[in-house]
Amino acid sequence: MFPEGISIEPDVWDVRFSAPTDFTAGVGLVLHAAAWTDVDGAEDDPQGAADVNIGGTSNVAALGVPVVYFSTDYVFDGRKREPYVESDAPNPISAYGRTKLLGEAAAGDQAWIVRSSWLYGPTGHNFVRTMLRVGAELDEVAVVDDQRGCPTYVTHLAQAIPSVMELPYGVYHVAGGGDCTWAEFAEAIFAEAGIDCHVRGIPSSEYATPVERPVYSVLRSEKGAPELPPWREGLRECLEALGLH
Repeated sequence: MFPEGISIEPDVWDVRFSAPTDFTAGVGLVLHAAAWTDVDGAEDDPQGAADVNIGGTSNVAALGVPVVYFSTDYVFDGRKREPYVESDAPNPISAYGRTKLLGEAAAGDQAWIVRSSWLYGPTGHNFVRTMLRVGAELDEVAVVDDQRGCPTYVTHLAQAIPSVMELPYGVYHVAGGGDCTWAEFAEAIFAEAGIDCHVRGIPSSEYATPVERPVYSVLRSEKGAPELPPWREGLRECLEALGLH
């Protein structure tokens, strides 16, 4: 997708600080994925989250080149009961959501703001990998069944970015096709992976967390953003990458 691109790790550039002087030469585009994504942790340390999600984005924008900024469904409050589109007014209900929304503004005028949701992939810390681990250890798991969103396979999202960049700068919603609750997602993970583990759906009120999450955060585009494959197709591809499908 970006054959000449390079991945910059935090030990090379911590985005909380200005870019190293020897880094800026030859940079023509930044896919800005560096972020504080610990939702509960952001509530405990909102300044730390802001340093990364707002200050870090400002430092990226200061390079003076186009930016793809990855944002989140958490910029919305979840009170809507039909898909959120780009013209809907954001109203974040968490420190994480507020810092990501302010990060959108910090990305500047040369930016594609790509809002996505419920990201997962074969690496890193995400819901799919967590469910695979606990499902192998337990006979039953309790999973929230009253929050609805769009699980998004990171490979599908990455594949869509060149198409987003053919559009004018602005905000775009790009998320997995279809929607489900977290409990339905967990059931699909176990079914596709062949894991015998029962999912017990619970309300958000029974899930111990200090931060309120959007109850409904399905994202769709009214601006011609690329449509991703159905989320269950992404799940199958992710499990295949893990050797489990």
